[in-house]
Amino acid sequence: MDDRTYTADAEPGETVTVAGWVHEIRDLGGIAFLILRDQSGKIQVKFEKDEMDDDLVETGLGVHRESVVAVTGDVEEEPRAPTGVEITPDSLDVVAEADPELPLDPSGKVDADLSTRLDNRTLDLRKDEVKAIFEIRAEVLRSVREAFRNLDATEINTPKIVATGTEGGTELFPITYFGREAFMNQSPQLFKQLMVGSGLERVFEIGPIFRAEEHNTPRHLNEATSIDFESAFYDHTEAMDACETVVTAAYEGVAENCAEQLETLDLADEFEAPDGEFPRLTYEEAIERINATGELDEQLVWGDDLPTEGEHALGQDVGEHYFITDWPSEIKPFYIKDHDDDEQLSTGFDMMHPTMELVSGGQREHRYDHLVEGFEQQGLDPEQFDYYTKMFKYGMPPHAGWGLGGERLVMTMLGLGNIREAVLFPRDRQRLSP
Repeated sequence: MDDRTYTADAEPGETVTVAGWVHEIRDLGGIAFLILRDQSGKIQVKFEKDEMDDDLVETGLGVHRESVVAVTGDVEEEPRAPTGVEITPDSLDVVAEADPELPLDPSGKVDADLSTRLDNRTLDLRKDEVKAIFEIRAEVLRSVREAFRNLDATEINTPKIVATGTEGGTELFPITYFGREAFMNQSPQLFKQLMVGSGLERVFEIGPIFRAEEHNTPRHLNEATSIDFESAFYDHTEAMDACETVVTAAYEGVAENCAEQLETLDLADEFEAPDGEFPRLTYEEAIERINATGELDEQLVWGDDLPTEGEHALGQDVGEHYFITDWPSEIKPFYIKDHDDDEQLSTGFDMMHPTMELVSGGQREHRYDHLVEGFEQQGLDPEQFDYYTKMFKYGMPPHAGWGLGGERLVMTMLGLGNIREAVLFPRDRQRLSP
């Protein structure tokens, strides 16, 4: 519709055509109102029954909620209207009639459970609060890309169908690929490492990853969005600096460009970007602080992974984003480099929100012999990864990087109760459609 005006742009004194969805109809007897909703907001359409054509009134007041309509008329100032203006219609066309029996109420007056909302995601996104989440998510990705470019990183796209898993194990999704076994990629890890050995040197990728997780919790997905970074001639401390920069930029972008969405979500007063450097705790310091909280039934010892309850206790104690560094080598992947002066200590790190882990990263092992040895120590066959390992024979620079969970970033940023609320069409153990 070339002559369409968005509701937010309708000014008193203009004759406009607006198009959108019937949000609500209020019949007060001699006068009635149709509230029309489009991408930019809502506008009131006034029907004075005694002064208008009967067919126009009948059409306008008889149309079902969520039908798509186009209205042409004069815009007038009306302080009592929700947006301060209203339209007196000359014509109303029903573009697409909606079924009167809706599976959920897009006005939000009647709540629906999350499963029903996800089954009817198109209708669900007609709610201002839900739409706001995905407008913020889009701003997060825009801000992250800008931050990466400011770090002189090149955006890449790596394969999502692979012959071998990035990390092995039971979290692989097998598929049949022209009669051969293949897998959905768990991470772009190996490919982005190969790229730092190329002429690109510093790269980032934002794309899907797939994990056959057995977990079915409010913070786990089987298809997720990974925000990845890798740089040649970086060590783990410089990689953490970059991580801090990118996460802070995401918050700053939302604070600057999503004021309306934050207001819709009732977050405007409390939302703020991280200020200053994130604390950096060693793994040893982390387990000591967790043990000191007394929240766990059993004390953690060196080599233990951090249980969810321990992460929560530490997060409450720290109270802001923070890093856990210097993890034991034995519990980090084969490609993470050990400290030169202590092979029991890795350069691996995690970046944490007070409620959960967001980032895993570290300096990578760039020496061919040490890399192959790491494969063998973790029970992996180096020959299956020959496409990867052989490139380390041809001049692989020291490098470091990380992967950030996109949905977890949005979830923690907005305080969402379930990670599925940050995904348009989630994929988990039960959900494969829509």
